[in-house]
Amino acid sequence: MKLTINNHSYTVDVDPAMPLLWVLRDVLHLTGTKFGCGMAQCGACTVHLNGEAVRSCVTPVKRAEGQKVITIEGIGQQHLHPLQQAWAAMDVPQCGYCQSGQIMSAAVLLRENPHPTDEDIDAAMSGNICRCGTYPRIRQAIHHAAQLQNKGGVQ
Repeated sequence: MKLTINNHSYTVDVDPAMPLLWVLRDVLHLTGTKFGCGMAQCGACTVHLNGEAVRSCVTPVKRAEGQKVITIEGIGQQHLHPLQQAWAAMDVPQCGYCQSGQIMSAAVLLRENPHPTDEDIDAAMSGNICRCGTYPRIRQAIHHAAQLQNKGGVQ
């Protein structure tokens, strides 16, 4: 099965029903994407599939064949993504476990809505759970990233 992940081509010999998350983590050793609940409820495993935020723990790898997958390792390959810059500037992570999924969901939000309100952010991020409760800092960082992105153009 041929996969394109973070603009690199991979050939993997796995069960097509295997969750994409396991291929990323266990086969390709791209461990930035985290396993959380395994039921698409927490968002820790969020990646982009053709620009759409998907929960990789319940996405069969066959769905990704011939598609473009971006993980947290690929979101800022050339330069830090404005969200990564904002996350560092606002000191968002506490334990950090959910943060890659948070950033991947926020990236889709900012691409679709470059000027989100608090309500827009809350709605878009409601599927990503942070056990440390860093939601106010996440919201603040998304606003900051929007400003950075709007100054530098769409990333």
